[in-house]
Amino acid sequence: MIRWRKGTVEGIRREWPGAVELDVVIGGDGAHRALAYPELVGRPEPGDTVLLNTTALAMGLGTGGYAMVVAVPDRLPPDPSGPGHLVKARYTPLQATVLGADEQDSPHHAVLRDADSLGGAPVVVADLHSALPPILAGLLAARPGARVVYVMPDGGALPAWFSMSIARLKDAGALAATVTVGQAFGGDLEAVTVHTGLLAARLVLDADVIVLAQGPGNLGTGTKWGFSGVSAGEAVNAASVLDGRPVGSLRVSEGDKRERHVGVSHHSLTAYGRVALARADIPVPELGGAFGARVAADAAALGDRHTLVPVPVDGLRDVLATAEKEWGVRLSTMGRRLDEDLAYFLTAAAAGRHTATLLD
Repeated sequence: MIRWRKGTVEGIRREWPGAVELDVVIGGDGAHRALAYPELVGRPEPGDTVLLNTTALAMGLGTGGYAMVVAVPDRLPPDPSGPGHLVKARYTPLQATVLGADEQDSPHHAVLRDADSLGGAPVVVADLHSALPPILAGLLAARPGARVVYVMPDGGALPAWFSMSIARLKDAGALAATVTVGQAFGGDLEAVTVHTGLLAARLVLDADVIVLAQGPGNLGTGTKWGFSGVSAGEAVNAASVLDGRPVGSLRVSEGDKRERHVGVSHHSLTAYGRVALARADIPVPELGGAFGARVAADAAALGDRHTLVPVPVDGLRDVLATAEKEWGVRLSTMGRRLDEDLAYFLTAAAAGRHTATLLD
């Protein structure tokens, strides 16, 4: 059920492109974190009364533990102007009209109208949004000049603005652009489907490499099929049918307390082992020791359907630490930092390292 509250903006904590983080006083409970998307609701200022959806705050969600600003009732934003007929977050109170790269009014429509091929471009697919920075780190350490575009489907957060990682990676020059597809919105380009999103990344934004992973806020239920990351398998199929080169980044953990995610996560085994019908490269990190042997054994189950590629991880820990410092991006997955679940980040970076070899 949705939890509604009114609050008063006490101050602005920080902001990044598309989002403003606020301190908001709600009743007599003191100040809480709140997040506003100015493109949707206008820019709240200290002293404003705001209408809040406090569902995620009440649930204590790790990636979404904010009160979300729904409106600034006393000061509405101006009506949008300009072209655009794609409605995203459809039939919700905050549905937004955007200009799709693939729609008729777009300057890119002619390019995409009959487009049908990625021309062999690598498409790195991952389960979690937290894999994006380490994939980039591994890739760009080997190929510093590669132009990478991120395609964000709608399995997690719908607004790309929610992700501080996207903003910081773009500022650092590690990420060229973002395409938001399906119900997701707020990217540099919008597209109706994963397929046109991939084509726009390649043909409009000139991507050398495309990375596709859901936005922040993975949803899972502890069941075999009930998790939003099944879209990783569907993305492999989309990349393949468009003549791309799919690379499946494994979700691996040594630090997760849930057994189903230790070693190679059941999310990867289901998405790549059952949902993906097309063949992909599956980089398998050479982690060493008993845990590395477990990961290799888990990944072997995917060998009949995909091409397993052993990838050394030497030097990648330093690459990751340097990227975190230089890019100003926080390496974190499910609340675990780099050295709290090193295997997770090394595995994603290994996928990036392997993808660099496909550009030769």
